[in-house]
Amino acid sequence: MTSGGTSATRVVVEAPARLHFGMLDLRGSLGRRFGGIGAAVQVPSLLLEASRADQVEAAGPDAERACEFAHRVIAAHRLTGGVRLRVRRAIPPHAGLGSGTQLALAVARAVAELYALPTDVVTLAAATQRARRSAIGTWTFAAGGFILEGGRHGDTAAPAPILARFPMPSDWRCVIAVPRGEPGMSGAAEAAAFARLPPPSQAEVERVAHLVLMGILPAVAEGDLAAFGAALSEVQRVNGGWFAAAQGGVFAPGPTEMLVRRMGEWGAAGVGQSSWGPTA
Repeated sequence: MTSGGTSATRVVVEAPARLHFGMLDLRGSLGRRFGGIGAAVQVPSLLLEASRADQVEAAGPDAERACEFAHRVIAAHRLTGGVRLRVRRAIPPHAGLGSGTQLALAVARAVAELYALPTDVVTLAAATQRARRSAIGTWTFAAGGFILEGGRHGDTAAPAPILARFPMPSDWRCVIAVPRGEPGMSGAAEAAAFARLPPPSQAEVERVAHLVLMGILPAVAEGDLAAFGAALSEVQRVNGGWFAAAQGGVFAPGPTEMLVRRMGEWGAAGVGQSSWGPTA
């Protein structure tokens, strides 16, 4: 076992929420599926405190999930000790902000620091069994900024590779609205719903790739908000069509669809929803 350095006695981990702007390919004709673009956001964020203990215990919002992730990490590394966790600040769950992945990786990083384990994000994701479909949350946890990831290859358990990362332009602003309502599917139910989705057309997959490569990435690199927003809105529209059969429309019906439409009317450069897939 390689070591991440001298173990700590108390650790504080802060992790940003993530926005998932869209997937590249649900078809998989080149051997890779999913892929995607997304970005870290400073608010909301997760704040976690941890210290060594004889067993696993947690307090605060999402304490039960924090314990679950801690048990996974301890089992993966065959540790004999435990950890005491306190979630000081949580990311709203099941709201398209990556709360589960950020909590899992924060817990894994805390345990790694406490027990002098490897702290690279690939090891953290493996120990907590995250990034099995999208790796946007994994790479935003590790590096922040705007992320392009390349999708899963076959049945490999490793997170999808990061292809590009750019810092978000400092003068751009993002408005995040979290409507009240029933949470979307997660876990096994979400995976089963994904499996039932019809594959998109090759032309639409190529359209998304073109928009990302020649629209979104250059716009982020050059700080061109208008070009970024136009390309992002089109990627959102195409992605929404891929998931419409499961979520009930191009955007989740009700408050989400209404807010997307109204934000566009109010002059937002680009609009959409974060995370795609089935809703309850």
